[in-house]
Amino acid sequence: MNNNDYFNTDHLKAGLKKHAMRGAGATIFAEMIVFIIQFVGAIILARLLTPDDFGLIAMVTTFSMLLQNFGLNGFTEAVIQKDGLTHKMMSTLFWLNASVSFGLMLLFMTSSPLIAWFYGDSRLVIISIVIGCSIFATGLSTLHLATLRRNMQFLSTSAIGITARVSSVLVAILLAWTGWGYRALIVQTVAYPLISAILAWVFCRWRPGLPSSIKDISTMLTFALHTYGNFALNYFARNIDKLLVGWKYGTQPLGLYKRAYDLFSLPANQLIVPISNVALATLSRLVSEPDKYRHYYFNALSTIAFIGMAISLILTLTGYDLVLFLLGPQWERAGIIFCYFGTSIGIMLIHGTQGWLHLSLGKPNRWVRWSIVETIFTTIFFIGGLYFGIAGVAIAYSLTFYLLVIPTLVFAGKPVNISAYAIISRIWRYFLAAVIAGLISFAVLYKIDFISLQFSALYILLRIIISASLNLLFYLILVAVVHQSLNPLKQALSIAKQMLPGRNK
Repeated sequence: MNNNDYFNTDHLKAGLKKHAMRGAGATIFAEMIVFIIQFVGAIILARLLTPDDFGLIAMVTTFSMLLQNFGLNGFTEAVIQKDGLTHKMMSTLFWLNASVSFGLMLLFMTSSPLIAWFYGDSRLVIISIVIGCSIFATGLSTLHLATLRRNMQFLSTSAIGITARVSSVLVAILLAWTGWGYRALIVQTVAYPLISAILAWVFCRWRPGLPSSIKDISTMLTFALHTYGNFALNYFARNIDKLLVGWKYGTQPLGLYKRAYDLFSLPANQLIVPISNVALATLSRLVSEPDKYRHYYFNALSTIAFIGMAISLILTLTGYDLVLFLLGPQWERAGIIFCYFGTSIGIMLIHGTQGWLHLSLGKPNRWVRWSIVETIFTTIFFIGGLYFGIAGVAIAYSLTFYLLVIPTLVFAGKPVNISAYAIISRIWRYFLAAVIAGLISFAVLYKIDFISLQFSALYILLRIIISASLNLLFYLILVAVVHQSLNPLKQALSIAKQMLPGRNK
């Protein structure tokens, strides 16, 4: 195959819908597997390790993940979005990204004493040096994974993700079981990007050549830097809570908070990340057709709202029991925090679609400007919530999504005339159905004395199953009622069928 053939996507346009639906199906199915692996791994590790162990690693990864995502969030989107991409341009991008990643790794390693000083824990020096290797490992796979996604080869990227996740989780569990303590989490943190890099080079046969002039990729660099700048601002806005909790309260409260946060974000990330990869690739090829662009976006937004609100409802009302059942009594406080986080999962998923708009339209600079506003806003809320302990910070986290979601999407969608009314009209019924279903379920299970006494006496797993089933039943009924139609349910089933292997051939 000619090197330039790796980057020619003309063959995808004829069956764009088929590729999008099959790609979404493959990635969501794969991410469901990854979700199960991570979920089970988190349960086992939480029972083998302590909140202090998790808090130690969280202190370091709060900083390292920002640098680790330098190329992953920037060059990936630039490669997917760019028309007329060539082998020489990609080679230049590769060597530039690899060099910067190596430099960032060294910078992070030499900064390890500062991290230890900031938190007041000398153990963080060695932890930071080892975890710093993950920064360079991620940089080695970025361009190869981006090439696969550009060509909508989501089966390959899914296989890479599953294999890397399974391997890193299994290694961490084995080491934790043999008494390695927090060191097991260090190995897991480094193993995942390292295995991903090896597999990315196996699945993507493109190999970089000699670099050309930086001028040839100047527009892509501008796009990538704006994208990463936005990521950095958004990362800071959504991770300063961990920084503040660790600084103010220490490793154990941070471990409790971080474990609740990870469990909360896990289902959200497993849904939004694969859909985002497909949505970005699809919307980028519809920019010249505004009507089709808006139609695709609003259909996707409705689907996200339908699924997200159901997840939010179920996890809010079953969260406390779920954490106790999965992680054990030492994580009871994390169960309370998890419920506060759960209230915002649906809105957070909707809020996350702003990236589809900014990047597919080639407007990462607008995203950077908006991220500055969000960063200031969320930082103020986190500082205010810190006064009320880790529960206050979790509540502040959820509130920011509710307050920002509409202005965020309106600003992102302004170039294609996406209005607040159009957004609200797609999501309000799902939100209303979730709120009413939650209130009814809570009243039935906890406010009717006879039922409440019987329900609280049940085995915890049975309580979770009953509560989740009742919430989902009420939600689906109310979705049909507020829409005065079964169309939302039929549409969800139709989309699911189109994502199945063997469809749309």
